[in-house]
Order: sequence, then structure tokens, then C-alpha cells
Amino acid sequence: MKALLVFYSCHHHNTEKIAKVFAKVLDAEIKTPQQVKPEEIQEYDLVGLGSGIYSAKHDESLLELVDELPEVDNKNAFLFSTAGITGESKKTKDHATIREKLESKGYSIVDEFQCKGFNTNSFLRLFGGMNKGRPNDSDLKNAEDFAVNVKQNMNG
Repeated sequence: MKALLVFYSCHHHNTEKIAKVFAKVLDAEIKTPQQVKPEEIQEYDLVGLGSGIYSAKHDESLLELVDELPEVDNKNAFLFSTAGITGESKKTKDHATIREKLESKGYSIVDEFQCKGFNTNSFLRLFGGMNKGRPNDSDLKNAEDFAVNVKQNMNG
């Protein structure tokens, strides 16, 4: 299985830590949205797309890349993110924009992952931020388990 992870991680590299765990388990290449040509995603059996959550959605650079992707026939993808506030319904809302864009282009979303990330956006920096030390070892283990599960389902 040939896998690619496309992620954007800027402030504290929260999402990058998660992407590196996924890459190790999935033996995947890692690129930023700026390093990917939309047509090259066709070459992969699985693509993972992720970033921190900004204003309840993935980073604009990732959303713009998805807008440029050609239509496909049932190509597998998974979504991931780090966020200040998490939870199942929050993840569903945070991932809605990118999920809808991908599904409209023919992608099948095989799974989704979200964990807390250290957040110092806006006024939070005045108080030392929230979720200091996240993602932590437990989050990274959850990311590893998630990737193992995705791999098993893909090879199943």
C-alpha cells in the first residue's frame, strides 16, 4: 500500500507530531500542501490530510489543495487534526468542510482522528495557552493505534 500524508502544522508542531507517528506505521511519505501537486495524489492508495483546527476547520492551505484535486473513483482518505477543544461531535464539525470537499470529489473517508493540541491562539497566550504538553505520550499512542487500525482495514 502506497500512502501519503499531507499536513500543515505551524504554531507548536502539534499536528506534525501526529503525522510522524502515522507515517511510521503506514510507511507513508509526508508533504505539506505546498509540496503536493494535486494530480500526484492519484498515485497513492491512501492519503491522510490533516492540520490544526482554525476557526472550526482545517487550515486554508489544505482546503485549497483539496479544491484543486481532480475527481476520483472511490479513492481512500483519512482525516486528522489537533485542536484546543476536542470530542466526537466537535471532530465531526471541525472535519465537515474538508470531508464534504473530498467526498464531493469521489474520496471515501475511511476514518478520522483528532486529539488535543497545545493552543496559544488569541487571548489564550496571555494565560500560558491551553493543553500545554499536548499531544502527549497517550495521544501519540492513540495515533499509533489509529494508524494500525487504518492499515489493517486497508489490507483487510
